[in-house]
Amino acid sequence: MPGEPQDDCLFCKIVEGHVPATIVRETETTVAFRDINPQAPTHVLVIPRAHYPNAAALAAAEPALAADLLLATQEIADEDKLESYRIVFNTGAGAGQTVFHVHAHILGGRGMQWPPG
Repeated sequence: MPGEPQDDCLFCKIVEGHVPATIVRETETTVAFRDINPQAPTHVLVIPRAHYPNAAALAAAEPALAADLLLATQEIADEDKLESYRIVFNTGAGAGQTVFHVHAHILGGRGMQWPPG
């Protein structure tokens, strides 16, 4: 069922405290932690506590939670004193999504190229 924790989901396990992570921010609805394979000096993942497979599914089911997720990215960028940064949502394996629990990547602290990938 959408929103319910999934036993086989790495990020659900992080939310539940069963898998360690370097947590940088927690709210009632979100958890943010450092990426274990950073692609920039700042590389933080922001996830909802509820399980949704991707950003579109989250926005369709819980727009307020999607907004909370985006607000958390801004707060983290402010805390890390990022003047510019990129927020990335990968959707589907072909786009590079490897954990199918919606998550925003905050990337900053270096110049970014366009187009990405």
